Amino acid sequence: MEIGQKFNKLTLKEYFFYIDNYKKYTDFNTLGLYRSIIENDKLHLADKIEVREYAHKIFKNTFDFLQLKDPKTYFDITTIGQELTKADERQLWNNIIDNQQKILADKKFGYRNFGDYSKHNCGYETCPLNGLMIRQGSTISEAHMTFNSDKNKYAAKDKSDRRKTDRKNEKEIIRAIIGIG
Repeated sequence: MEIGQKFNKLTLKEYFFYIDNYKKYTDFNTLGLYRSIIENDKLHLADKIEVREYAHKIFKNTFDFLQLKDPKTYFDITTIGQELTKADERQLWNNIIDNQQKILADKKFGYRNFGDYSKHNCGYETCPLNGLMIRQGSTISEAHMTFNSDKNKYAAKDKSDRRKTDRKNEKEIIRAIIGIG
């Protein structure tokens, strides 16, 4: 069976019905469900919070994985109805980044190409590459999942180049002092 309509057009009762019977529908999408809570104009703020809490009862693990797959949606859903200062907002984003690291360590994925990080999205609506699936580390990707604990892959090469030039300069300095020239 298929739902046959967009989630962001549902009423409060329909949300509860579809969440309760999600296994019966082949086109049920939890990411779409959470995104629709933010986008739905028919729901009041209290209704959105109620739908979010009800969805968390069934899809909590899926919602937690949204931190990795779609952190913006995760942030928006988490902060529905809250007045945040810049410090609160920054702290929530830091928590999301920490949780992303924990999830990646627990799941032991060998890559970081998930959700928003796997598609080209430069912000320009006229860009012909928008939505294009990209390879991790590609030159056309904007958003890279990086952490402070990541090693700079170019640092070792730079360090070896510096040491090589220092060794050459050291020999030249010694020759200049001795006068071998």
